[in-house]
Amino acid sequence: MAGVNVPLIAMHHAYVVTERIEGIQNMPNVRDHDASVYLRLQGDALSVGGYEHNPIFWEDVSDRFAFSLFDLDWDVFMQHIDGAVNRVPALEQTGIKSTVCGPESFTADHKPLMGEAPEVRGFFLGCGFNSAGMMLGGGCGKELAHWIIHGRPEKDMYGYDIRRFHHSLTNNNRWIRERSHESYAKNYSVVFPFDEPLASRNMRKDPFHQVLQEQGCVFQERHGWERPGWFNRDGPAPILDYDYYSAYDVPKNNDYKYSEILGKEYTFDFPPHHYVIRDECLTCRNAVAVFDMSYFGKFYLTGPDAKKAADWLFTADVNKAPGSTVYTCMLNKRGGVESDLTISRLEPSPAHLPLTPESNGEAYYLAIGGGVAQHNWSHIQAVLQDQGFCCTLIDHTEDMGMISIQGPKSRELLQEVLDSDLSSDAFPFSTHKIVNAAGHKVRAMRLSFVGEMGWELHIPKESCLPVYHAVMAAGAKYGICNAGYRAIDSLSIEKGYRHWHADLRPDDTPLEAGLAFTCKMKTSIPFLGRKALEAQKAEGLLPAHQRRDFNKIILLTVKNVDVIKKAGILRW
Repeated sequence: MAGVNVPLIAMHHAYVVTERIEGIQNMPNVRDHDASVYLRLQGDALSVGGYEHNPIFWEDVSDRFAFSLFDLDWDVFMQHIDGAVNRVPALEQTGIKSTVCGPESFTADHKPLMGEAPEVRGFFLGCGFNSAGMMLGGGCGKELAHWIIHGRPEKDMYGYDIRRFHHSLTNNNRWIRERSHESYAKNYSVVFPFDEPLASRNMRKDPFHQVLQEQGCVFQERHGWERPGWFNRDGPAPILDYDYYSAYDVPKNNDYKYSEILGKEYTFDFPPHHYVIRDECLTCRNAVAVFDMSYFGKFYLTGPDAKKAADWLFTADVNKAPGSTVYTCMLNKRGGVESDLTISRLEPSPAHLPLTPESNGEAYYLAIGGGVAQHNWSHIQAVLQDQGFCCTLIDHTEDMGMISIQGPKSRELLQEVLDSDLSSDAFPFSTHKIVNAAGHKVRAMRLSFVGEMGWELHIPKESCLPVYHAVMAAGAKYGICNAGYRAIDSLSIEKGYRHWHADLRPDDTPLEAGLAFTCKMKTSIPFLGRKALEAQKAEGLLPAHQRRDFNKIILLTVKNVDVIKKAGILRW
């Protein structure tokens, strides 16, 4: 009706209610994660349901089905009966009083779809509740109402925000079906820190994908992209087509090396290959490492009002000379951080895409974490529209690759590959320029997200492999290695760099997050969220009553330090 993608799929979902069970009245609700089954008290009986590995998709949704039910398919549901009997043996001798089997909508990550649709301003979603509508409905309804009225929710709702998915995925039926199935089947599985989906992989691949896979890259999936996680020393581990965990007579992927590697990650301790990631970190710290960061969002902001838009959108002062690059945040009206990114001011020039857009005035190049690119795109477009700025946002993410060469040996290495002087005087930190790399034009930026000296190379797609091979050949004598995002995460944490949405969320302000240095508060330039930051700075990061309570705690601690030390509460 409105051209809005709603990435959900309908499945049959069921539970049964047992006959009366004597003495059941005070039993707690039970969830058996191994059997993927739940037992919920319902008066003097139990309702039993779960999440099977072979749910029935509702292929043909009828307009005349409203408030109707399906017949229960016992061949599918019996696995839940078996699991419930294993947990509560008395059920084996208990009859079934009633069955309920109806349609329910499920999503790719088993979380609701909420918020303003990227395709149409003012069109809000509140759907895809994955059989948890009664549990989530009250809170989500309250947040959605606030969202509609005020333009954003009160709480951090990014995990439910439709903009967490890239627009190239939300109308892809294969992705919706496969990923929703896997999320359904694994709903009761333990969530380990480094698990990755097996469904709908290889949706978006950068130009380096094949050559990195041949070198043992273990990929992570973010926003549909395959990005390097770490590099396995036992050879390639390609990702295969989804086998639906052998449901629906789909042949199981046997001898699936990538799946076996993930299985070794199913721990809350260090995985057995942690030493490999350690070595990637140490190589970056002591020599030089190359990171493929091609999944980053790469946008150009151009047009007559580009400067006005940049001043309003970005917390940092971007009124620098062309060739400068600035780390900045974007805020909402309440001063919360909607994004952190780098913005580079470009020289006016004719178009030489994808490296330079056509511009007669101000133009900016935005490099944004790839996992939140859709969120950033939608936020910028909404602000441009709300403010009436006459400018254009152009997405060239798919047209360029990006490698980051980091470490104390990076300058010596790149000086052999690039035709530009890389000394600190000629190429200072937070600057960029178009240079030649192995005969190919690239945009080089002196930046780091790992705390070491290094450069990013933003490369037109067709030039990616020649430039990569030149870097690796020149780096051999310096001990260069490929490294992935597991190493980036470790190194950036050591450096104290923030990751949006892990360390930094829309309900955190730059003042609270230690990012006040990104805000042009000493200038008179207005920007989105400035008034909220000024009010917070005037009041203090803690409200007055909390400051009084905090001061009391400090005073009591000082007065009673001996008592506290003896009690072992503080270790000095």
